[in-house]
Amino acid sequence: METDDIRSIKLKKLETLRQKGVNSYGQRYLRSHSIAEVLKDFQEAQKVVVAGRIMARRSQGKVTFMDLMDQTGRIQLFVKLDLLGQEAYDMLDCLDIGDIIGIEGETFKTKTGQDSIRVLKYEVLSKSLQTLPEKWHGLKDVDIRYRQRYVDLIANPAVRQVFIQRSRIVSFIRGFLDKQGFLEVETPMLQPMAGGARGRPFKSKHNALDMEVFLRIAPELYLKRLLVGGLEKIYEINRNFRNEGISTRHNPEFTMLEVYQAYGNFEDMMTLTEDMVAALVKEIYGSYKLMYQGQEIDFTPPWPRRSFAKVVKEHFDINAEDSAKVMLEKVKAKRPGQVKVDKLTRSAVMKIVEEILDQKQSANPVFMVDYFTFLSPLAKAKPDNPTIAQRFEFFAAGIEVGNAYSELNDPLEQRQRLVADLDDDLETGNRAIDEDFITALEYGMPPAGGLGIGIDRLVMLLTDSASIRDVILFPLLKPQE
Repeated sequence: METDDIRSIKLKKLETLRQKGVNSYGQRYLRSHSIAEVLKDFQEAQKVVVAGRIMARRSQGKVTFMDLMDQTGRIQLFVKLDLLGQEAYDMLDCLDIGDIIGIEGETFKTKTGQDSIRVLKYEVLSKSLQTLPEKWHGLKDVDIRYRQRYVDLIANPAVRQVFIQRSRIVSFIRGFLDKQGFLEVETPMLQPMAGGARGRPFKSKHNALDMEVFLRIAPELYLKRLLVGGLEKIYEINRNFRNEGISTRHNPEFTMLEVYQAYGNFEDMMTLTEDMVAALVKEIYGSYKLMYQGQEIDFTPPWPRRSFAKVVKEHFDINAEDSAKVMLEKVKAKRPGQVKVDKLTRSAVMKIVEEILDQKQSANPVFMVDYFTFLSPLAKAKPDNPTIAQRFEFFAAGIEVGNAYSELNDPLEQRQRLVADLDDDLETGNRAIDEDFITALEYGMPPAGGLGIGIDRLVMLLTDSASIRDVILFPLLKPQE
């Protein structure tokens, strides 16, 4: 049948229920158990009150079987004419797969040994007027799954489990950091200036103040202001926005964890990352190993370190002191035909190099260290080598998951670095320096380590999800015509 025909039939059933005095969109319903609680240590002859969505039904004369699903699980209902009475039993004809009902009943095992509930009373809580995907195949169309996530969650229990797992991951991270003495803080999403990272911002206007505003691309500069203010161990699980491309690893709106520790450095952040992520994997999987897209990843600490500067030298003969022109010529020589432009900034060349190197990363986690200072305008340089930053990036399965610095706290050097970065940033159009941030540094910011971890990418790894859209409940999509 066509979808519109099915909807018309459901509307007629809704009207029939109304004529019988049944409110098909019920009120508060007090449950005694979740379905998972009923199934756990299942006991027969237990009185229960549960609620959920009808996911299957089949009738055999004076007996009807239904499958009821809530967030925690699925259980069989046994509905018999003798127990309900004729009127209530006849009204079952007005119920469809997808309807939400509440039931009172008694647990028992069928002759085949299946855990079930014998229904003594039921109540319609929400009549569904739409058609769920075909029961054996679920919702497969990827575009529809993202556009109608609510249907995806109903039809695909594995998808629902991903987002339950995501919530648990974030909760674990909060708990871990709280136990380490970190304080959770909040910084502005709406900012008068886009800063803290490279990225093309989303712009808007505040009418009352008659000023241009930006959705934040990173919270870093505000979190450092808090270090200046005397908050020594802080973190924020924050939403960031970048008006850039979309891919399996990029979404315009994404979630980051940022952590700052006064009197620390990037080595402390490395220890924190390794301890926290390894403990998280162990919590979820019971071991340090997991499978991601068919390959095993072993998070057993300690994780190896690789020198970015050394790898770039080995693969492209690039040095930190090279000009943009020289870097570009060396990349073209090593990868003929892969780079067709004739002019790029040093940062743009290195972005291409990083993308090439990402493809060569091993599956197991690795800390990439020794990044060039010009790529890290907010990071301290090594005391013995000013061309190399005190920085690392954390990779797993070839995916960049984390980034950390020893934070630059010299206001004079910070200004020089930001000016140089503006000259090197020809892509995003961020052409201003946050003067208040420089002023804050002039009051004195303690030496500190700072860490950023992409929550969405971490969840991808820990739930074996191939795309960032699979771990974001409502990814941004172009409207359908």
